[in-house]
Amino acid sequence: MSRRVAGLAALAVAGSLTAACQVTPFGDDDPGPSGPPPEGAVSGPAGPTTAGDDYVPGDGNGGYDVQNYALKLKITPDGPQQLDGTATITALATERLARFNLDLTGLDVSSITVDGAPARQQRGGSELEVTPAKPLEKGAKFTTVVQYAGTPRPVTDSTLGKYGWIRTPDGVFVACQPSGAHTWFPSNDHPSDKATFDFEITVPPGLTAIANGEPETPPADTGGGGLPPNLPGSPPNPPGTPPSESPGTGLPSVEPVSLTTDTTSKWHVKAPMATYLATVDVGRFGVRTGRTPSGVPVITAVDQSLMTVNIDRFHKLNSDVTEEWTKLFGPYPFSSTGGLIDNADVGFALEAQTRPVYGAFGLQPTIVAHELAHQWFGDSVSVTKWQDIWLNEGFATYAEWLWEEKTGGRSVKEQFDERYRSAGARELWDVPPGNPGRKQMFGRSVYDRGGMTLVALRDKVGEDVFYKILQTWTKERRHSGATTRQFIATADQVSGKSLDGFFNDWLYEQGRPSR
Repeated sequence: MSRRVAGLAALAVAGSLTAACQVTPFGDDDPGPSGPPPEGAVSGPAGPTTAGDDYVPGDGNGGYDVQNYALKLKITPDGPQQLDGTATITALATERLARFNLDLTGLDVSSITVDGAPARQQRGGSELEVTPAKPLEKGAKFTTVVQYAGTPRPVTDSTLGKYGWIRTPDGVFVACQPSGAHTWFPSNDHPSDKATFDFEITVPPGLTAIANGEPETPPADTGGGGLPPNLPGSPPNPPGTPPSESPGTGLPSVEPVSLTTDTTSKWHVKAPMATYLATVDVGRFGVRTGRTPSGVPVITAVDQSLMTVNIDRFHKLNSDVTEEWTKLFGPYPFSSTGGLIDNADVGFALEAQTRPVYGAFGLQPTIVAHELAHQWFGDSVSVTKWQDIWLNEGFATYAEWLWEEKTGGRSVKEQFDERYRSAGARELWDVPPGNPGRKQMFGRSVYDRGGMTLVALRDKVGEDVFYKILQTWTKERRHSGATTRQFIATADQVSGKSLDGFFNDWLYEQGRPSR
């Protein structure tokens, strides 16, 4: 996630705030047990009700590994009930389970089935306990279907502001880190359990829905507009253009969007994704599609009411930054790239997988560079515990400095030196970024001292070895979770040096490390 940008000048100075989606229960929404009493499953082994991460106590669950979320969502932004959903969750039992938990807050559940049989539910805080009709054996693949509805509530924090499911003037903006996903769909809401996603999103006439991944290929239509399903705004294909592809984009052509009936779009996320990176955005968007020079599809969207944002500039920037990071960090890890700027009253951006989302503060190139670097560091290679958040934010901050240097601004060395001279900056030197504590997990040290750690590492091992370390890291940990200890091992192996002392000084000790 980017630094908070309420007051854009704060980006140019040390100590700017950050934003994240830290969700607390909205009170006791426990309706008591419901559903038919299952046979033979009233007692017996239950999966852990938490991932055991002290930074987000209570988040996540155990006993199973989610393989796929299929979310069928009807979103009515102006309706008395904004969301009507069906979540089909395919998972693998990692132990024998008589019952298991999902994370879900503030929404009403009307029914649950497990492998087609009715299951019993019990609610408490942010937990949805599910008791299937019969126990699940270790190693069994099982499917849970949850029908639910309500209006997801944004989270408001006195320090971090508002985030999560946020109403905009014409729709909805969704951005949640670290644990806001369970405000809008039932999930194992912790990055240690990544899964593929499928979205089927229905919205009112005239609105567009955009999610992660790529849209489903519809039946060929020669009158199509060359945009993904439900993305109006592109001219029709010229005569003679094959209906299966839009000119110059490599993306499927589609039927025109109706302005008088609800419209439905389908999106598929092919690579595993952490729940906090999932997004659905609804509004009136201008859209551009294309490919990077190396062939990665690009989907860019901007709320049509943001007259100060040039969509063509944003679209080109998404392509250029993705291409540059591919050269430095290794092959792009996903099947499309791009971004979305919405008219949302938030001061942050989030690295939603394949399609980062940005608030209404406008187009800031260094923030785009930051969020797209997260596609490698944070999205493809994800933390297994939030203590290691510097592996996301320190790396993206380093990339932010690189892009400023590349485009004629301050050099990476100047960025480092400016911060290093701040000897009395307690929020920088008194907080170890490798274990900042729950209250400082999105604090200045994680971003700035985390980025400085990488600059210092580059100076210590040399630029060629440094980028070999990063490329080895993104290759070996692609689409999986990782820890700081594993990164240190990679750095040791690639450099041929023992770097434990160096990393201990920069990541785990209080005080300013020696240069």
